[in-house]
Amino acid sequence: MNDDKPPSSNSPQKSWISKIGQLLSGEVQDQGELLEILKDAREKHLLDSEGLSMMEGVLQVAEMRARDIMIPRIQMVVVPKTAELETIYPLIVESSHSRFPVIEDDRSEVVGILMAKDLLAHILNNKNLTVEDIMRPSYIVPESKRLNVLLREFRTERNHMAIVVDEYGMAAGLVTIEDVLEQIVGEIEDEHDVEDNEDYILQRNKREYVLKGLTPIDDFNQYFSADLHDDEFDTISGFIVHKLERLPKKGEKLEVGRFRFEVLRADSRRLHLIKLKLKKPKEKEAN
Repeated sequence: MNDDKPPSSNSPQKSWISKIGQLLSGEVQDQGELLEILKDAREKHLLDSEGLSMMEGVLQVAEMRARDIMIPRIQMVVVPKTAELETIYPLIVESSHSRFPVIEDDRSEVVGILMAKDLLAHILNNKNLTVEDIMRPSYIVPESKRLNVLLREFRTERNHMAIVVDEYGMAAGLVTIEDVLEQIVGEIEDEHDVEDNEDYILQRNKREYVLKGLTPIDDFNQYFSADLHDDEFDTISGFIVHKLERLPKKGEKLEVGRFRFEVLRADSRRLHLIKLKLKKPKEKEAN
């Protein structure tokens, strides 16, 4: 018996592989046909929903332009080029950004980029320096720049922020590499986004959440219809420390019933942020 016999020509696997072959050989005629092939792969469990969503995002990025996702100039957090470093420090801390457009007279005239790390490196040594003294050149792109091209340029030029200009060369807004990637992988939560949120529990998707370490156990139980005991601790941070019998480090995990906890941020004294993933029913039974 030949165990290496190829699958029947009419098998589902053979059919799908043939379609991929058409894709690679250039026989796919349009984007709609390509999407049908990818959806067919998901239905046959050769591709999960998250993978399909990312591929759809990649195709979408190829059609979108910088103007479609840019942060309008009116919403940009900017710094004047003549400002002394000491005067802008509170703004840098409050906004929590890593890069800032530097302007001349108004927001339409961006003349450079200030990096927060450059500010921190100089403010302790010479507070009399101005933003203009330490700013870096700005990376300029037209509103019509395709996002797939922009992403490639971000990578090759090692830039993380681009100033988007209109037909007159005036700043219309800005776009970051994170903005482009979010079109492919979905929203990227920043730790500051979570910590600045007034809620203790932030839902990322159907099964994933981010919890503040100080989330009260009562709030957790009510939100998830759970019954975690709170006799010896008041917060979800205390619960995790109690279960592990020590203060965990970033990346450590704990599974309790249908909950899978993972430490996102911690220091030597307490847990700050925890990722929570709800197990699927089969996972729960397996445990």
